[in-house]
Amino acid sequence: MSNLAKLEFNALDISGKDYLSWVLDVEIHLEAMALTETIKDGNRASSHNKTKEMIFIRHHLHEELKTQLCGEKVTEEDMFEKTFTAFHASNILLQQQY
Repeated sequence: MSNLAKLEFNALDISGKDYLSWVLDVEIHLEAMALTETIKDGNRASSHNKTKEMIFIRHHLHEELKTQLCGEKVTEEDMFEKTFTAFHASNILLQQQY
């Protein structure tokens, strides 16, 4: 499904050829949104701001880049497994049901 919302700048191309200009655009827009702190090592940004930043960045990625990890395609099974391993111990029954 294509992005229906208007992009502030071009999404990062799957080839990565426009990476440097894309990074600059991301930094400028995060600064304008007061979210620059979220991309620094050891930041103390709120989880709300971190989530806003991740949504913004994912919105500006080529669709194929959203389903790859280190060049390997991430399957639906991989995503389910990651979800299940992230369950809190108190919700282990839910994990077993799925």
